[in-house]
Amino acid sequence: MGKKRIMVIFGTRPEAIKMVPVIKALEKAAEFEPIVVVTGQHRQMLDQVLETFDVSPAFDLNLMSDQQTLTKITVSVLSQMEQLLKTTNPDAVLVHGDTTTTLAASLAAFYQQIPVGHVEAGLRTWQKYDPFPEEINRQLTDAITQWYFAPTERSRQNLLKEHRDESRIYVTGNTAIDMLAHTVSDQWQLPMQNQIAPNAKIILLTMHRRENQGAPMKAAFSAINDFVLEHPEIEVVFPVHLSPNVQKAAHQAFDDNERVHLIAPLNVIDFHNLAARSWLIMTDSGGIQEEAPSLGKPVLVLRDTTERPEGVQAGTLKLVGTDAKTIQKWLTAFLNDQTVYEQMARAQNPYGDGQAAKRIVDVLCRELN
Repeated sequence: MGKKRIMVIFGTRPEAIKMVPVIKALEKAAEFEPIVVVTGQHRQMLDQVLETFDVSPAFDLNLMSDQQTLTKITVSVLSQMEQLLKTTNPDAVLVHGDTTTTLAASLAAFYQQIPVGHVEAGLRTWQKYDPFPEEINRQLTDAITQWYFAPTERSRQNLLKEHRDESRIYVTGNTAIDMLAHTVSDQWQLPMQNQIAPNAKIILLTMHRRENQGAPMKAAFSAINDFVLEHPEIEVVFPVHLSPNVQKAAHQAFDDNERVHLIAPLNVIDFHNLAARSWLIMTDSGGIQEEAPSLGKPVLVLRDTTERPEGVQAGTLKLVGTDAKTIQKWLTAFLNDQTVYEQMARAQNPYGDGQAAKRIVDVLCRELN
């Protein structure tokens, strides 16, 4: 019997970071032949990860265009994947998370009656438009999925509430934790070390989500800027998303503050090591909410909801939204009360042990052989 062909499809930087461990595990397994397909939904930031970890896609749909819409991405992935799936005829398709690439690729596989494995299945806020479009993307993908690779027990329970087949739900941990073993190093040095005071408390900031762009982002940036101006020991490093809306808001808020460093998006190795050396992380990203607990870093989540409530319950995350007063309150609490800070920094990581990719490949081996 020949090797089973597993098509791994993704299109954005966060997907790539979390799927690289799965690809590497598939490459090591004698039973499988991985076929890597990228859609290029995010071009430059995706390519950073592929180059860093020596992943060469077998197929690149290269669909990114100026002012691309969700509809254009969906239609393009569907139309291109139809012929590609017919030509390659994989035994299974693996998708990740909740992007438009994930939904469209899953639907394309369904149309060809090819089974889908969903890595990071079962995350929910139960609010249709928060986050948008991710919440509906992942719910619809799970309606198509054959094998659910849930990162936590809570994700498993979410799937059971939707009456998914219990025998096909596997709690694996999160592949984001697997990736940290390949990236964090004691030998790493901050590329902009000479621009930051030696004893500074570094806040790592990321913010980009669609629902936060506009007034919410402006309010959050204003609160952070005021806090930095009031406390000379604080410096912020902000790898600014390539979205023109985010770029504009960041420069308007921070260009006059020399202790807020606006830099280009970092490759995953630099980003993880910067996170490991930060005092605090502020973000509206999903993946960072999973990675930071393994690094012992408190996270202020700049959102009103999260599909990762395990971190909130464990005490590693605090939902603060984008209200300026709330953000200021929690920043001040961390700075003035070491007990508050230590409680979050020492909370137990709820997202796994770094063996998620191996568990996923083991399940595929049993199911397909």
